[in-house]
Amino acid sequence: MNLAKVIGTIWATQKDENLVGATMQIIQPLDYNQQAIDSPIIAVDTVGAGPGEVVYYVTSREAVIPYPKDLVPIDAAIVGIVDWVDVYDALPN
Repeated sequence: MNLAKVIGTIWATQKDENLVGATMQIIQPLDYNQQAIDSPIIAVDTVGAGPGEVVYYVTSREAVIPYPKDLVPIDAAIVGIVDWVDVYDALPN
């Protein structure tokens, strides 16, 4: 699982029929110090995250597991909303 911050929402009127009703968010991946890393990505939101919230997400085949439909074209899925992060030792950037 990976940390990210919700930075936007994608609205698509035309999409795969298996994604009808799905919310898609733009998320910025974060390191464990909550600093931005890599480029933003689009993820299907399975938990109802809002703008500015820190979330955790999965990618690849694991991204489809929480989705109730079979064979859905998903590369990333938000699977939880983070309440807080405690990092006990400084991690390198």
